[in-house]
Amino acid sequence: MGGEIGYAWLASTYELDVVQPFPVESRIGRARHTLEHDGRRSEAYLESMRPPATLPGHLTFALKHEGVHLEFLARLFRSLPPESLAAWVRSEPTGQYARRAGFLYEWLTGEHLDITKTGGNYRDALNPDDYVTATQPRRNRRWRINDNLPGTPDYCPMVRRTPQVERSRGYDIRRQLESMEGEFGADILRRSAVWLTIKESQASFVIEHEGSHQGRIQRFAAAMEAYCGQQEEPLSAQTLSELQSAILGVATIQPGLRQSPVFVGSRSIGQGPVVHYVCPPWEWLSGLLGGLSQFLDSTGPEDAITRAAVASFGFVFIHPLADGNGRISRFLINDTLRRDGAVPEPFILPISAAITSSSMRRIEYDRVLERYSRPLMRRYGDAVDFLTRRQAYPDGIESDFTFSAYEEAGPTWRYPDLTDQVEYLEEIVRYTLEHEMHQQAAIQRAWHMTRETIKEWVEGPDEHIDRIIRAVRQHGSVSGKLRRDFPVLDDPLLTERLEAIVGEGFAGIGRTE
Repeated sequence: MGGEIGYAWLASTYELDVVQPFPVESRIGRARHTLEHDGRRSEAYLESMRPPATLPGHLTFALKHEGVHLEFLARLFRSLPPESLAAWVRSEPTGQYARRAGFLYEWLTGEHLDITKTGGNYRDALNPDDYVTATQPRRNRRWRINDNLPGTPDYCPMVRRTPQVERSRGYDIRRQLESMEGEFGADILRRSAVWLTIKESQASFVIEHEGSHQGRIQRFAAAMEAYCGQQEEPLSAQTLSELQSAILGVATIQPGLRQSPVFVGSRSIGQGPVVHYVCPPWEWLSGLLGGLSQFLDSTGPEDAITRAAVASFGFVFIHPLADGNGRISRFLINDTLRRDGAVPEPFILPISAAITSSSMRRIEYDRVLERYSRPLMRRYGDAVDFLTRRQAYPDGIESDFTFSAYEEAGPTWRYPDLTDQVEYLEEIVRYTLEHEMHQQAAIQRAWHMTRETIKEWVEGPDEHIDRIIRAVRQHGSVSGKLRRDFPVLDDPLLTERLEAIVGEGFAGIGRTE
């Protein structure tokens, strides 16, 4: 007899593959033990725990011990004759796992099973101790199930309540900001907030390899200030179009939701197209964005970091726009945190700045994107092709790109497990507050105090004093150019004193600004 049980047995028996790995894999072994590695869990059970070699037996075991894997269940239910589930429910009309399986079948497929009346106590579709769920479940009387799924059948992101996801619930961003205000003062912290908005904008363009476009950087910063937390429906087609124009400019070649196929990758003259990720078909965008909006509407602000991660990564994996998806996805982090009251005005967490603060952090960001995209491409990469002729699409785009596995890949796009992405954002938010923002507040305080000290020796407008500070920090001394532009600095005693003031003012503070 084989050792696989639960989802693994079902996958083997019904010859089904999943793109997203099972978080829990169970088998029969010689001793009971649990092994955890890279966020996944392997369970070994004694022979006495082996379920009957039937669909009801192993699906009951899976729902009870391994959780709800929507992608796999969507694939399983699509391959099953409906009667196989209906017969199970009729034989156990009050059984909680038969009822959960029947409810999930109808929820995922949109089809009705031929069953008699069910009974028993109401049960949750998802265990709220194990998953991020809707805060106000909808009672399904037909199945006597509390429907607490956080999305819709068109799009339902799943987040498992791992220890790190739970830790994010207890991370009080407001308290961190209040602590910095107590250390540096409200005025310094607000000065930092203005500077950090610009830094976030600049870093977001660096991620897109467009860091030198100063006009775009300032436009993005202005858009963040104007739109962050302000729109009633941030994921509506109209809001996204407005936001895209505000960030990219009115000259955007393809504004609004795309109506053509898209892939993430590059085109090389020598090697041809390189495809890293295929985006879902444009015909599905309304349903996908609707499900993402439902997640944000149905979950609670106590899960603010989780919601921000789902909004951001869910959006970028849906990829609804022809251009600007990455920048808007990172905008959605601050937008969600602002809406949930986790980050008060006027603060913007410089998430993009934290991502680009080192090569390793940039690699970590790429890796968390690839945790979702690479398995999809390993499974469906052969379905990518490029035609000899370009095809015209409703949005005016002409493309030679084709993908022949949209329906097969559908459950992966519709039911993403974004736990890894939530854990990543929890780490980056901590780093942003405890290092990036703290460092900038320290620089702002040092700058303000140094400027005031210099004014005891030299009179002049702030912009001239700031130029002196900046030059001395860069070169370590008063340069000849400064002396030519400001003749008062020809005094050796004065320049020596200014150099000492700047050196003392920024002692122990790095040069990153």
